[in-house]
Amino acid sequence: MSPAQSTSADGVEWDLTDLYEGPDDPKLDEDIKKTIEDAEKFQEKYKGKIEAGDLSPSEFKEAMEEYEDIHESINKISSFASLYHAMDTQDPDRGALLQRSEQKKSEVKNRLIFFELEWQSLSEEKAERYLESDELEQYSSYLNNWRRYTPYMLSEYEEQIIESLQNTGKEAFKRLFDQTVGDITVEFEANGESYEMVLDQALSVLYEEDRNKRRAASDAITEALKEENKLLNFIFNNIVQNHTTICEFRDYPDPMKPRNLDNRVDRETVDALMETVEDNSHIVERFYELKKEIGDFDELYDYDRYNPLPGGIPEAEFEESRGKVLEAYEKFSPKMKDIAEKFFENDWIDAEIKEGKRGGAFSASTVPSVHPYIMLNFSDKTSDMITMAHELGHGVHQYLARDQGALQQSTPLTTAEMASVFGEMLLFDKLMDEVDDDETKLVLIGNKLQRDFATVFRQVIMTRFEQKLHHAYREKGELKSEQINELWLEANMKEFGESVELREEYGWWWSYVLHFVHYPFYCYAYAFGELLVLALYDLYQERGDEFVPQYLDLLKAGGSEDPKDLLQKIGIDITDPNFWNRGIEVLKEKVEQMEDLAEKTGKI
Repeated sequence: MSPAQSTSADGVEWDLTDLYEGPDDPKLDEDIKKTIEDAEKFQEKYKGKIEAGDLSPSEFKEAMEEYEDIHESINKISSFASLYHAMDTQDPDRGALLQRSEQKKSEVKNRLIFFELEWQSLSEEKAERYLESDELEQYSSYLNNWRRYTPYMLSEYEEQIIESLQNTGKEAFKRLFDQTVGDITVEFEANGESYEMVLDQALSVLYEEDRNKRRAASDAITEALKEENKLLNFIFNNIVQNHTTICEFRDYPDPMKPRNLDNRVDRETVDALMETVEDNSHIVERFYELKKEIGDFDELYDYDRYNPLPGGIPEAEFEESRGKVLEAYEKFSPKMKDIAEKFFENDWIDAEIKEGKRGGAFSASTVPSVHPYIMLNFSDKTSDMITMAHELGHGVHQYLARDQGALQQSTPLTTAEMASVFGEMLLFDKLMDEVDDDETKLVLIGNKLQRDFATVFRQVIMTRFEQKLHHAYREKGELKSEQINELWLEANMKEFGESVELREEYGWWWSYVLHFVHYPFYCYAYAFGELLVLALYDLYQERGDEFVPQYLDLLKAGGSEDPKDLLQKIGIDITDPNFWNRGIEVLKEKVEQMEDLAEKTGKI
């Protein structure tokens, strides 16, 4: 068999020509040259003028518009290179283009860094004068956010060195990780059949009903990860070392500080979220004990975590999934459905599974003058339909936020996950509405809870693992894989309690998680988004059609406001520790509903 087995998404590839015709498009080289020239002119025109307070508010606005145009241009170039590389991380020509784009992006950023530093060095009095002016109103949130980084910024020369070295440091190791994981092939035998597939496809086997096949796939994944462990361990240690070094240079008080700044949330809010989740991990144990009883298992193991409940839902092919997701979106808002449909009609989605392709799923906002692109690895599982709904939520959000411009289109990760999880909820409601028998409802709720727990509890566990990983590195230096395995198992055991037995083999599974390499401390944003959406969905049920335009306004705002300020407009206070309990209560109610259905249908 070929490493990437055939699925209903074969041939579903994105068309990147809205960015550039291809790597040889003359416009690509022209834009690179012009962007660097524009950055040089910007530096010559404005260097020293903000620091001296020589610009009027209208002149400052003009500078911001020029700065934004340069960012849009360089981000268009880097978006194309990144997406083109994601299609085949093994192609050296694509890798070379990605490296070139990153070098040019660093060159541009080094020309512009003075602008940010001069703004940050202004006194509060001078900064307030600009911020209170009508001319700069549209950029006030962005400029305010810049100043939060002031205590952690270095000199211009030091910032330029850090930026330049990242291309042979962090960025290089991210690329090496993608290439290594993208090249992993998993081989195993189950029930007399032989299988050979890429890692993403092997991971999807864990959602299948056949327990023998799940265990065989799980063991084969472990062996494949162990084969690549020498390199993956080296990558992880270097990523942690890079993060540690930057934190020390910038004098960040803890390793999560840069992520919290990027997410525009304070540590107290994040701690309240994570502690609330951890205090309620018994809900997860309760769920898996119920699942054990329904499935008549003596013991659940790590490879059983995602097994479907008996009488599961049929697999979903790509076109069927497309139809169901679009119908779910349309029921909430025809406008959302129309935007989501553009992704399919205009080839803005890459869903085919193939060797060398980047794993996982994502939606890349690119730049406001173009549109987002979505990557899936669609393997015909119901979970892939849910992932489609999730990523289309991101896509719709990014599309609607384009009016905010290149500087404020992107949202903090905390509110970025809001739209994606909301998309999942819309699909879940549709699937529930389509069935009237209790057994199917039981399966749907069970599968939804399983995903909810992975989004809330598992993501907090993964964040705790990262905290321990970074702490251990600071204490001991380079970590052996066996040491990381112990940290991984210890963290994960806290989610399941006695309900799931995590075998020693599962200790190696930290090594394929992209977020730890690409986006340190990203994971808590999933829990934030899930619990936030449970609260938002309560508001939707309460307010009905009145809620729809309020929600769309949230999406349109993009990153133009802090999450706290944005959500206060619809009556949500994320600084209230009790807020997170609201989402937890919804999950408790779903477990109770599942228990009632299991009893009603004679499953327990």
